[in-house]
Amino acid sequence: MREVAVDNITKLVRDLFIDANCNLGEDVVMALQQALGSEESAIGKEVLTELIENARIAKTENMPICQDTGLPVVFIELGQEVHLAGGDLSKAINAGIRQGAQEGYLRPSVCHCLTRHNTGDNTPVVIHLEIVPGDRVRIIVLPKGGGSENMSGVRMLTPSAGLEGVKEFVIQQVKDAGANPCPPIIVGVGIGGSFDQAAIIAKKALLRPIGSTNTDPEIAAIEVDLLGRINDLGIGPSGYGGRTTALAVHVAMIPCHIASLPVAINIQCHAHRHKEGVI
Repeated sequence: MREVAVDNITKLVRDLFIDANCNLGEDVVMALQQALGSEESAIGKEVLTELIENARIAKTENMPICQDTGLPVVFIELGQEVHLAGGDLSKAINAGIRQGAQEGYLRPSVCHCLTRHNTGDNTPVVIHLEIVPGDRVRIIVLPKGGGSENMSGVRMLTPSAGLEGVKEFVIQQVKDAGANPCPPIIVGVGIGGSFDQAAIIAKKALLRPIGSTNTDPEIAAIEVDLLGRINDLGIGPSGYGGRTTALAVHVAMIPCHIASLPVAINIQCHAHRHKEGVI
């Protein structure tokens, strides 16, 4: 059994929250650069150029990529051979986000649902905990912007809808979203499980590196088809038209009930911020 002090988790979460908001991942930057090379629209090229420059400035000056610093979502993979010492895990994670918001000068984006009173420190955090083998703690911080999250959705299809029904739902959701989620977007799709589980795996699918190939050839083919059909919509960068509506489509699929076909789509904006670390 390995002991891990929760203070170390607080520190790592703090650092990851600031890092994610200021440093766009190299896979995203590379995808934007590739899109710039293939985009046919002059306005689309101009938008992509500005997005790449924005990411460069944010990294160089250590400032947020976007004024919306996101609803903090934290994925924790906790090794079953780890003993957490010194406090409560949830409180430690929230403390890390609170410190990161203050020290990184990140906009408070969390509020009471009805009164809209801001909590002032980007807490409480959305936490997804998974127990895994081993004696390590893997932490992934995903600041999720409101504009893209608002365009996400879950639908309980009937089994008769089949694969084509799943694809039609995804395409229609992106089409209806239009320019609202700040394209070019990354599309996470969760198929199967239950209503809530489909939504979680759709969000987690966003974490896969852009440009990576799904290990399941059947799902990889679905991703390629969906990406092509989404880019054929012509929404383009920032909704000004063009071939680059999405940079990637990532699909995750698990078994479901014989009477159900749950499908979730989690849309991510071009500021696809997430960082991870291991203790």
